[in-house]
Amino acid sequence: MTADKNTERRERIFEEEFMPQIDALYTFAYHLTYNEDDANDLVQDTYLKAYRFIDNYIEGTNAKAWLFKILKNAFINQYRKRTKQPTRVDYEEVINFHEEEDANYSSYMDMREEMFQAMMGDEVTNAINALPVDFRVVILLCDIEGFTYEEIAKIVDIPIGTVRSRLHRARNMLKVELRNYAASLGYQDKRSK
Repeated sequence: MTADKNTERRERIFEEEFMPQIDALYTFAYHLTYNEDDANDLVQDTYLKAYRFIDNYIEGTNAKAWLFKILKNAFINQYRKRTKQPTRVDYEEVINFHEEEDANYSSYMDMREEMFQAMMGDEVTNAINALPVDFRVVILLCDIEGFTYEEIAKIVDIPIGTVRSRLHRARNMLKVELRNYAASLGYQDKRSK
């Protein structure tokens, strides 16, 4: 294949198969990082790596799963780096925040984030966000993004049995965490009677 045809092929795959996944990748990245800037950086890093290693991608296969795996690996690498470094504080950012008028302060939230929170409520979102990262990842991939157990196993690089186990444990942790919230909404656990 000539260099021009290879470049053309890469660009076509990138535009047709990779770019349509950007919103799903951002939502996943946001729920891993809880920070817009970090999520954007993670998605950008994912797309840079995807383009760099596009020759390893088999055209027409599951681009979403391939990109999610790259994003998950990038997140883990960043997480490991941060845990080895002392916490950094940007004092200029703190000063600027305090100087802003509260009335003018507004936070940005993309449409998927709004839908996600409106669908579930703050308590459920907070409970998911409080899960350890290994459990949060499988819940987000399965219950929010709709990946199959097989796809999750490939994305996270663990056996399918481990996916099932983590998903079961994550759901149980959520059930325990949300029991009082459900009761406040009038739901009753009839199994305990």
